[in-house]
Amino acid sequence: MPTRFRIENPALLQPLRRIEQAVRRAGGRTWLVGGSIRDLFLGIQPHELDIEVSGLPPGQLHTLLEKHFSTQFVGKTFGVFKLDGLPIDISIPSRLLGDQSSVSGLLRQADPYMDIDDALARRDFTINAMAWDPDTLELRDPFGGRADISAHILRHTSDRFGEDPLRVLRGMQLAARFELTPAPETVELCRTLSQDDQPSERLWEEWKKLLLLGVKPSMGLRFLRDSDWLRFYPELAALQNCPQDPTWHPEGDVWIHTLHCLDWFAGERTGQQDDDLIVGLGILCHDFGKPSTTKTEFGSITSRGHEQEGEEPTRHFLARLTDQERIIDDVLPLVRCHLRPRALYDAQASDSAVRRLARQVQRIDRLVRVARADHAGRPPKPFDGFPAGTWLLERATGLDIHSRAPAQIVMGRHLLELGVPSGPDMGRLLDECYEAQLDGLFSTLEEGLAYARTQLATHN
Repeated sequence: MPTRFRIENPALLQPLRRIEQAVRRAGGRTWLVGGSIRDLFLGIQPHELDIEVSGLPPGQLHTLLEKHFSTQFVGKTFGVFKLDGLPIDISIPSRLLGDQSSVSGLLRQADPYMDIDDALARRDFTINAMAWDPDTLELRDPFGGRADISAHILRHTSDRFGEDPLRVLRGMQLAARFELTPAPETVELCRTLSQDDQPSERLWEEWKKLLLLGVKPSMGLRFLRDSDWLRFYPELAALQNCPQDPTWHPEGDVWIHTLHCLDWFAGERTGQQDDDLIVGLGILCHDFGKPSTTKTEFGSITSRGHEQEGEEPTRHFLARLTDQERIIDDVLPLVRCHLRPRALYDAQASDSAVRRLARQVQRIDRLVRVARADHAGRPPKPFDGFPAGTWLLERATGLDIHSRAPAQIVMGRHLLELGVPSGPDMGRLLDECYEAQLDGLFSTLEEGLAYARTQLATHN
């Protein structure tokens, strides 16, 4: 029976029709494959298309595509094309040559006449191993992907799964995004694979999807644990069985708490990807300092200083995933200061304290999101809305420092105009002026220059 799908986005539908018609006239066949079909079955409109063309060798397909689109030929040995300006990838079925343990893609060769079911067998999970012909409306589902979607099962497609070990991390983010329960045989197979020697860029892409797209990040991380892949992430592994005081954390150990926090965060993402990624990483890492600081004293479990102790394990964890220092630098202060919103609220702290916190973390709005998730991730303890976060954010917004550090009013050029030469003395005076500004001793440039003159007179 023909299977009909409705692609509503004309920016995808129109190019798909042109590709299908051109390929068919040339004697080939077009298949829509992978996540596009999975999403359509789930009632989700795809934002990009993954197309596989059979029956045409790479050179002929390239020539055909160039007649209609600006095309990048990114995989000359195994036939992968990208259409400039369009979220559409086109590939030709390919097979591995020689060493089956080689890094996926390095020893592949296009095989345009491969049977489509054989091509689907090389895909990762059954839910991604379906193909649909937009001309004949034929659906190929040789591995039961449609049934697994309905049953919310994450199952590997074939014994070729191990050709790319990082499919384990793909399983992590897919389980989180679609709330899938992994099949026991898939978990057992994943336990035999390793991420050693895999490029960090590929690790990073899967972790980003977990945090930015996961509906239940906890399901992805549990899959990682069950697959014995926490051995590659000792900072996460150490959270297991790390106890917490049941009065404050009735949910259980630090691992369970972190999973609850991430699930809460997933329900409150803003859609601003840069912010969501930094906040998500801050929540993932916020208690990395607890395993080394947790003690039982006089019958109570404490973890004093865990915020500061979490900085180094967070740095090590993130450095294995990305070399983007800016991201690491943005996450670290969120870990280091995640208890400060509550502390400042309890003390009803001054504007000066709020300014100094903004200087430390740069983004109080992000910090409040991390602290809010930390506060919420303690079921069955009821969530009270986290008034500390609301209070701090209102104070910071009133001071115009909720999303930035206080801008320094007195600058080096101003001190030059006062006759202060460049050098250590200017640096010290600039620091004194900034500290005074944070203390609220001045709020305008004129007041700041008057303060600087006073300090100059005192030093002289």
